[in-house]
Amino acid sequence: MSFDYDLFVIGGGSGGVRAARVAAQTGARIALAEEDRYGGTCVIRGCVPKKLMVFASGYPQMMREAGEYGWTVHAGGFDWHAFRSKLQAELDRLEGVYRKILSGNEVDTFDARATVVDAHTVRLGSGEEKSAKHILVAVGGHPIKPDMPGADHGLTSNEIFHLDELPRSILIVGGGYIACEFACILNGLGVQVTQYYRGAQVLRGFDEEARGLVANEMIQSGIDLQLGTNILEMEPAEGGFRVKSTDGGEKIFDQVLFATGRKANTGGLGLEEVGVELGRNGEIVVDDYSQTAVPSIYAIGDVTDRVNLTPVAIREGMAFVETVFNGNPTPVDHDLIPTAIFTQPEMGTIGLSEEAAREQEEIEVYATSFKPMRQAFAGYDQRVLMKLIVSKANRTVLGCHIVAPEAGEMIQLVGIAIKNGATKEEFDRTCAVHPTMTEELVTMHDPVRTA
Repeated sequence: MSFDYDLFVIGGGSGGVRAARVAAQTGARIALAEEDRYGGTCVIRGCVPKKLMVFASGYPQMMREAGEYGWTVHAGGFDWHAFRSKLQAELDRLEGVYRKILSGNEVDTFDARATVVDAHTVRLGSGEEKSAKHILVAVGGHPIKPDMPGADHGLTSNEIFHLDELPRSILIVGGGYIACEFACILNGLGVQVTQYYRGAQVLRGFDEEARGLVANEMIQSGIDLQLGTNILEMEPAEGGFRVKSTDGGEKIFDQVLFATGRKANTGGLGLEEVGVELGRNGEIVVDDYSQTAVPSIYAIGDVTDRVNLTPVAIREGMAFVETVFNGNPTPVDHDLIPTAIFTQPEMGTIGLSEEAAREQEEIEVYATSFKPMRQAFAGYDQRVLMKLIVSKANRTVLGCHIVAPEAGEMIQLVGIAIKNGATKEEFDRTCAVHPTMTEELVTMHDPVRTA
């Protein structure tokens, strides 16, 4: 049977674009359809603009520290409009890069919504149909709001980058990394931030000691973090929105941001009708090779709700091409993925938390918390954490958790050692770089506890 393409990719985010580019380099005929902006969640409304906002929000503390180091600093107020204009220009540039990557690799692109008609056919928004030997779905996900009165008035992470004005006050609802990151960002930009989370501690699923330190530092920085609290309803009021909470209180905020979960973008794609299995949250169910229940249809990235991180989507795309186009079946490796939470301070983590490791086997915990040199000299009480979880049986480092400025940069490098099975003794044999924060990772000789 003759097809228009060897591969039709639905979705122009990081995973879809990488898969299309690499597949095209094998000589295959590739097409890609994207209904919104190329670059997807990460580039347009996620990691990239968020990290730039993280940078912007860090300058007030840097300027305060500069004064303690002898510099005379005359700082004006934050110009949101100037920053937002430059931010949008950068996102436009990056979208252009993604388009150029595709065109440079002779990938046919369609700026249109594409839906699945059958195992080998997609239909574009224009009604035109294209056939393909393989279909790759990489459409990502979207933030969702809670089912409660007035929720439509709230913002999500999609809209936060496009505000006409920065609010004077904001309520952030949620306790995951998106909620905590935006709480820190907006607090740093001068917004009065309140955060409600229904659980006992933010950043559920991460190491308890690490997330506890992040929460304490958030509170110390001025964020009104209210745990065990949720929102019941909200309504427009003079000065913003009146919010009723589960603790019986009522407050008015300029804006309310919901960071209460995400859902796969599978609605209306026609997947179930052709036999693709969807999970409870609408995610596409795939095997270890990203293949769906329909052999010619594959899926990667957040739409599969496996590990929802941009580098993971890219690696899934590479494994897909290796499997389908290079004849080398390559399962996706989701084990020991380093990751960072860009709060202030940041958290970097890889492997098992102390709690998860304790349930698995006998462990030793090596940890230290201290005031880092730079902040201590400036008179601040901020603390950092360096923590290793070690197997008693074979001395392998099962997990590493860092809470510190630039923890994301640190965990990337530590992750190489842990991914390659380094033992505690191999950490110990590595000479310390002094004076640094991470030298503690190779100088902690005695465990603080065993379990």
